[in-house]
Parts: sequence; C-alpha cells; structure tokens
Amino acid sequence: MTRWKTRALLGTVVVLGVMQLIAVDRSNPPVEEEMPASPEVREVLRRACYDCHSNETVWPWYAHVAPVSFLVARDVNEGRRHLNFSTWNQRSERRRARAYEEIREQVDEGEMPLWFYVPLHPEAKQTAADQTLLHAWTVAQEATAPTADGP
Repeated sequence: MTRWKTRALLGTVVVLGVMQLIAVDRSNPPVEEEMPASPEVREVLRRACYDCHSNETVWPWYAHVAPVSFLVARDVNEGRRHLNFSTWNQRSERRRARAYEEIREQVDEGEMPLWFYVPLHPEAKQTAADQTLLHAWTVAQEATAPTADGP
C-alpha cells in the first residue's frame, strides 16, 4: 500500500475512533399518557411507529456507533418533535384532529414507516390489514374530534 493510502486509512480510523467519544442523547423521557386506542391499533402503532414517534424508542445496536448514531438520534428527535404518542395529552383537540388526519394520509400513501427503516426493522412493515385498521381508527377519531379549521 502506498504511503498516502496508509495515512488516509489511519486518519479515517482515528476520526471514527474519536467520533465514538461524542455523546449522543438516546434517552427515553417518561410516558405521560398511553395513546388512547384499542389494543389492536396500539399494537400496530408500537410495532411500526413508536421507535421514532414515542418516548419508548428501542435503540438498536447501531444507534451506539458513530456516525450512524448521529443520524438515528436526529431521526428520533425529529419524529418525536413532529408527533409523539407518549405526550398525546399535551395536544389540543384541534392538534389531535390534525394529527389523526396526518397519520391517515401518511399510512394511506405508504409514507410511514420510512422506506429505509423497514429493511432494518421488518416487523414494522404494515400489512394491508394494518393499513385498513389504522385508516378506520383515524377516520373514527377525526369524526369525533373538532375540525382543524373549526372555531
């Protein structure tokens, strides 16, 4: 191996080693309230959504290895910020209605779970029955909630 290749390889190893020392927050804050849903709906949500959209994230082994750990932590934090089933009680009725609508749209369009999540977590893949169940649940919830555009 040439001298520059050896140095490049050594530099890469050193940088990756130092990256392991950078702390990444992988905490799971307390669950404030259980998501109000049937056990069947809750099971699908836990399997397909909770790793990114709750305070019950199961952090896989690769979430402890930089630089992947940075990406996983960022995705979980963004997911929780957008929709966190563990803090559902903090949402106003209007925000809940809008969340049900967004959940339905994401599931109906096959946008969630994200395409890159499913190969690493095959249990998260939603079946047609899962999609039908979540669709019916969100429609029922939307029907009983105030509209997002209402007074």
